[in-house]
Amino acid sequence: MSEAAPRSPRRAPAERQRDPERTKAQLLEAAKAEFGAKGYAAARVSEIAARAGVNKQLISYYFGGKEGLYNSLTATMYDDYAAASDHDKPFGEAVRFFVQSGIRDHDLAKLFLWENLTDGAPDAIGVEGQRGFLQRQVEYVRARQAAGDFPADLDPAFLLVIFMAASSAALAFPRVIRAVSGQDPHSAEFAEAYGDQLARLVDHLADPGKR
Repeated sequence: MSEAAPRSPRRAPAERQRDPERTKAQLLEAAKAEFGAKGYAAARVSEIAARAGVNKQLISYYFGGKEGLYNSLTATMYDDYAAASDHDKPFGEAVRFFVQSGIRDHDLAKLFLWENLTDGAPDAIGVEGQRGFLQRQVEYVRARQAAGDFPADLDPAFLLVIFMAASSAALAFPRVIRAVSGQDPHSAEFAEAYGDQLARLVDHLADPGKR
């Protein structure tokens, strides 16, 4: 009985051979649009690949599949948010950043909302990683409380939740915003005006005993 011929090594798709970093960036950008529009459960890898203009097999090759792609994408989101939480940065500035980031990158902000509105998405950067990120944000708010940005009788964790929700208003209540302000909730003008109002609100909370 003759021996079976050895299998030839699996060839990589042509896209990967040409420019792997560019292809990965295209897939991440396409995934952001797809996940932002539909949420994790309804998003389709075939649609993501079509948006990126590449073979859908590359999603498995680079990211290990849909969940890996999602986690890679959301990790960048949390990196950006973490950069805004320097303990020396006044709380009002951080709030303004979150408002403007939601307008600047609409798809990523919608993805953040989907992640919290549904249970179908995997836990971004892992359960412990996500919890650790959020706890660091609480520590940032606590540090700003100690610096006098707001009184000691306010709970830093709840205050973080309040302002995260307020920062997401453009995505959560676009019709309300149009009705009450006459502005486009997705415009840079609205982001600047609304972010300024939230920052002023934070300033009014400042502990007079530490100013």
